[in-house]
Amino acid sequence: MNISSNPAMVHKPLGKYCHTTLVPANAQWLVLSGQVGIDKKGNLANGIRKQTEQTLRNILSCLRDQGMRKSDLVKTTVYLTDSRFIEDYRLARARVIGDETIFTSTLVIVDGLASPDILVEIEAWAAKS
Repeated sequence: MNISSNPAMVHKPLGKYCHTTLVPANAQWLVLSGQVGIDKKGNLANGIRKQTEQTLRNILSCLRDQGMRKSDLVKTTVYLTDSRFIEDYRLARARVIGDETIFTSTLVIVDGLASPDILVEIEAWAAKS
């Protein structure tokens, strides 16, 4: 089981994440390419909240395909094209992932992604012992 923690000598996390996740030595790792808000049929969701929800559902589908669950998530890197999207990202994350699932995360604001219509991309790492 992965162990998430927030060291006492570091500030409280600014969102729904933890500062560290300890992965056991015998864990099986899964690394996910950056996922975007495109569904199985190739349709890009409209708006930041819907794109984020689809992106997170894609991540959960990738995990399930490999016999993993959201509790196996270790780290995400979130790329947003506008800092004004942060609150919508957080709301979408809470809706799809829930507030009880905590993992390490980095959020980065970028000038653009692979297509100008894509507003969010999320890379993920998971580990299961």
